[in-house]
Amino acid sequence: MRAAIGIGISIVVAAAGIFAFSPRIPESLAERNIPINNMNITSLSSSAAGLVAAGELGHILVSKDDGQSWNFAEIDKQRHALITRLHFQNDTLGFATGHEGWILRTEDGGESWSEVSFDKERNEPILDIKQLPSGRWVGIGGFGKLVSSDDQGKHWNIEPPPNGTDWHLNALLSSDDAQSWLIAGEAGTVFRSLDQGESWEPLPEFYHGSFYGGLHLGGENWLLYGMRGNLFRTSDNGESWQKLDFTIPISIFAHEFLNDGSVLLAGQGGMILRSSDNGQSFQMVYRGGRMSVTDLQPLENGDLIMSSDSGVQSVALSNLLN
Repeated sequence: MRAAIGIGISIVVAAAGIFAFSPRIPESLAERNIPINNMNITSLSSSAAGLVAAGELGHILVSKDDGQSWNFAEIDKQRHALITRLHFQNDTLGFATGHEGWILRTEDGGESWSEVSFDKERNEPILDIKQLPSGRWVGIGGFGKLVSSDDQGKHWNIEPPPNGTDWHLNALLSSDDAQSWLIAGEAGTVFRSLDQGESWEPLPEFYHGSFYGGLHLGGENWLLYGMRGNLFRTSDNGESWQKLDFTIPISIFAHEFLNDGSVLLAGQGGMILRSSDNGQSFQMVYRGGRMSVTDLQPLENGDLIMSSDSGVQSVALSNLLN
């Protein structure tokens, strides 16, 4: 009896060994769906690679079919820090900026990215990035952070903040001819440059809240937008500012120009506002629920793609122009 039991155990052990070391053909994995509509997407852009989106946990995604499907871009060092802004200089050269001084660079339209800056000691975000006419790249961000690059964004240096400010600097804006520039930030902070971004002067305070962005409207006309529906416009290159008569108390985070010359603003409550008089007045043309729209990107197919804290959505531009 004992012999039979021993033989049985030996057979089981032998069979287990054969199974353990035998070659296996793994079952193919089911295709993974990227939950972009449940992600916090902060920025959108178009490039040679297609539509590029970025946001939470350092994710950058690319769509080659106008947002119908998405793939993750390749990032050489994933820091899982929130990406705040995408900016493409042309169809292939672009930058992604984020928290902890993170800057990523691409030369293929956004399909692959290389880390060119990361601040391990401090966590100030970089919130906007632009190239000056001199060829120097400048990035601005939290607590007056200012960085620059003289080699097409391959290496970055920390610079003194404008006028020693320690307020968050949210947007870096250029006139059409790149002669005049504005920096807009929190606590009504606005800096102006009249020498192509080489030097900056603080403008007298005309608003106590935060500005999140702005745009050049041609000539000496600019518009700044920010907290609780506060819109300010200047017609003399920033010498004086007038508050627009707009009463919807939503924070505004994004803008876009349309081919018909109108201007769109977007922000909290999924709201999109439109101006057909060069930013002198705005009317609500779309409301998308409880999401906060963070960026806008028109497509050639006639749709407008919106990024938000609830993913990516689209709406037909024709619905906004009626």
